[in-house]
Amino acid sequence: MVERVTATEETLQLLDKLKTIHGELMFHQSGGCCDGSSPMCYPRGEFRVGDSDIYLGDIGDTPFYMSKDQYEYWKHTQLIIDVVDGRGGMFSVEGPEGKRFLTRSRVFTEEERRELSIS
Repeated sequence: MVERVTATEETLQLLDKLKTIHGELMFHQSGGCCDGSSPMCYPRGEFRVGDSDIYLGDIGDTPFYMSKDQYEYWKHTQLIIDVVDGRGGMFSVEGPEGKRFLTRSRVFTEEERRELSIS
């Protein structure tokens, strides 16, 4: 099965650490149209997902959402959530750890696109 969003091992390790501090978490990719964008990570329930958001899948039992408009830019790619040194958005929970989440991507193959029914 093709996943629309996945994560590096380092990301999964940081998520585990953050869950012990903040409880259950969620991601929202708000802004950014290309590699290097930073998804925001919030304690679950602190960010309200609306009708204009799309659920892309889970990474480390953590749901990942994106706005429908932004999804149009990214729908042909698999999002790979990574973590790097540095500070991200000030409301994202990883900031105090001296880390930030980073979105990388790769274009789906033709076979994967057929499986996902992407035109």
